[in-house]
Amino acid sequence: MSESIPSGRLSLRDTAFFFDVDGTLADIQPRPELVFIPGATHHALSRLQALGAAVAVVSGRPLVQLDTLLQPLTLPAAGVHGAERRSADGAEQALKLDDVMRVALEAELAAAVDRYPGLMVENKRIAFALHYRQAPELEADIRALVHALIERYPTLVVQPGKCVFELKPKGASKGEVIRTFLQEPPFAGKTPVFLGDDLTDEAGFEVVNALGGISIKVGEGETCAHYRLDSVAHVGTWLDDLLAHAASISEDQIERGGPK
Repeated sequence: MSESIPSGRLSLRDTAFFFDVDGTLADIQPRPELVFIPGATHHALSRLQALGAAVAVVSGRPLVQLDTLLQPLTLPAAGVHGAERRSADGAEQALKLDDVMRVALEAELAAAVDRYPGLMVENKRIAFALHYRQAPELEADIRALVHALIERYPTLVVQPGKCVFELKPKGASKGEVIRTFLQEPPFAGKTPVFLGDDLTDEAGFEVVNALGGISIKVGEGETCAHYRLDSVAHVGTWLDDLLAHAASISEDQIERGGPK
């Protein structure tokens, strides 16, 4: 894995940027509702968009939560690992769960919370995240629980993450949703860059690699990404460097009488 991300060679207008949120743009917190995007990083995303870059967020969070974290900025976005998507023109699409199955699953997960103190279930309506960050010793129990559930609910799959197992609809994939974005304006024809930190992001890295793009893993752990940044703070620094380079190019063009 190379240590030098080619930020200086990226043309913002020829690049499609895709960002995971938790663990990438924002530090992971004890509970999902405590997560926030630092002001400098938020400003950098706004500047990227203003400079003509194609920018989207691709997250396990629902779209409504992404909009709250990013406000007043509104970006094309994929939520719940691709089960929800809003394209650049504002059109939204979403996979759905069968209502009867969803109600039955909600009841089973409520019983699991009673059975395992320290387990928190996040109900995303089209997916369910089982967080055990407050009780990491529950990992084996929760893994067994979710695998038992998908045997009974075969339209769901398990997505493991950092102290979380998520039950999501089959067909929801960060890789496939990035591929879909790249077929539409303003992303079509551009070099994809994807930053993520977790197992949920590996499908996105695989697609970006196959398309000749730039895949960037944030933090430790095995990965198929070609590059690595050590932390969320380093993501902010990388964005600042990227924008500084873009500004220097713009100033040079002004001095030379415009772009050639």
